[in-house]
Amino acid sequence: MLASALDDDDDVGKILVLLRDGRKLMGTLRSFDQFANAVLEGACERVIVGEQYCDIPLGLYVIRGENVVLIGDLDTEREELPPHMIRVSETEIKRVKAPQHKSYKLIVPYVS
Repeated sequence: MLASALDDDDDVGKILVLLRDGRKLMGTLRSFDQFANAVLEGACERVIVGEQYCDIPLGLYVIRGENVVLIGDLDTEREELPPHMIRVSETEIKRVKAPQHKSYKLIVPYVS
């Protein structure tokens, strides 16, 4: 699958890479090796929070293979999101996402 993505020079397609931390990256595969290390050109991270999403541009991106969970072809003609999804700006998605990542300390009273 990966080799065929590199061989098709005239029909260069996008791939989706799912990382261990849950991030979803999309871009054009330019190189890879036996350890699943990969180089994506024109990469972007798709962030989805509730019914909002944003594609954050990353440019040329090197991915370490140990972080890869899944790599797959993206069909650009069928790359559709459900109609209820709303595209928002990078600033807005970060604002909405921020409360989800705050860590709260659990305070347990000491009982003797």
